[in-house]
Amino acid sequence: MSHSLARAPLRWIVLLWLGWAAILLGFQAMAPGRFAPQRPDHATAWSADETRADSHKAQPYVLDPFLNAQVAWDSEYYISIALHGYDDPRMRAIAPDSDLGAEIVGPVGRHPGWTPVSYAFFPAYPLAMRALGWPLKALGLTPVATATLAGVIVSLAGALAAMIAIADLAAGAGDAERGDGLRAAAYLLVWPASFFMAQVYTEGLFLGLSLGALALARRDRWIWAGVLAALATFTRSTGAVLVLPLGWMWLQAGGLRQLRAGGWGREVVRLVAVAAPVVAYLAWRAVFGARFDLIETRHFGRGLLWLSLSLESWREAFGLVAGGDAQARAYYLVEVWAVATAVVASLLLIRRDPALALYGLAILGVALTSGAAQGMHRYVLSMPALFLVPARLGRQPVFDRLWTFGNTLALAVFCLAFSYDFWAG
Repeated sequence: MSHSLARAPLRWIVLLWLGWAAILLGFQAMAPGRFAPQRPDHATAWSADETRADSHKAQPYVLDPFLNAQVAWDSEYYISIALHGYDDPRMRAIAPDSDLGAEIVGPVGRHPGWTPVSYAFFPAYPLAMRALGWPLKALGLTPVATATLAGVIVSLAGALAAMIAIADLAAGAGDAERGDGLRAAAYLLVWPASFFMAQVYTEGLFLGLSLGALALARRDRWIWAGVLAALATFTRSTGAVLVLPLGWMWLQAGGLRQLRAGGWGREVVRLVAVAAPVVAYLAWRAVFGARFDLIETRHFGRGLLWLSLSLESWREAFGLVAGGDAQARAYYLVEVWAVATAVVASLLLIRRDPALALYGLAILGVALTSGAAQGMHRYVLSMPALFLVPARLGRQPVFDRLWTFGNTLALAVFCLAFSYDFWAG
């Protein structure tokens, strides 16, 4: 164990993770037994149509009762890919000349030009589910249940890796003896969107890989840092942004000076690691890019640097905060608060650790300009500053208790919404 991580003992992090997973999954199993929210959900302009009692009757991958609270929204695509690959005939698809998604479900002889909606999702997470699903078949569960269990396990394993990595980054950047590492790991678990790390979603795996890559680069373990960065990119597109902090760390480590001095051997390895996320992204684009763009733009209405649409979406969001439906106001208040908190934390970190601060701001920039003003409290999970800065502030007991209490209440609300298939980001 490294000197920095020794300040936040690994066993404490593992115990914290185990307790968090048990409490969170237990809450999702127990809480719906006490009450049921009134349908539909008016959190966004479109969520009402997707949250009626019969909204999911044509979505077979979210109907299995096993761990059903851990499956909603994008989960069906990951389960579909894990079981049948990207060209699953049971999934919805759109035509190349269509402006909107066309609901084609079931093996009905789809035209060869149709593209399944699954192509909007990256392959690493569902492939990990498929790999883990093979030994889990021995449990005798249905295929969907097996894939769901595999997805939850992969997510939880990623959450543990993310905790270890953020603890190491926190302890290495500040006064480790004050417990910054353990607090950063704990704050990761209570952020309102942290429950996604225990669902059939990519958050757990992506955070484990991306934060792990950053922590390994800090330890000068560049080969493994590059491997994890590439895998993170195959998990979510924002993994490509890892090239920024890795490049900054390489410059800080004197990489350019070493190149000028003729130290090519070691520096070439480091540069390959730095370039790994970009190479992975370009490889993915070569195989999936056209179909991904088709689904993202014509079905989900998202795209990179869609500035005009993004501005319009945020105007609508602020309008709902000011005078919209109570459900929409509550949802978008958290969205705005999440963005503001993440930006402030990054600005506070930028002098002490510019690589991590700028990385987080770059990810936020991608999210803010993608066209849709939603899911921000989930996207900011990838920003290390959101946990590193509060970890230092948490040395004051009052801040520590209030930060934990406030985030936990919001976490419970969003987690319960997800369990009922309401929009949770």
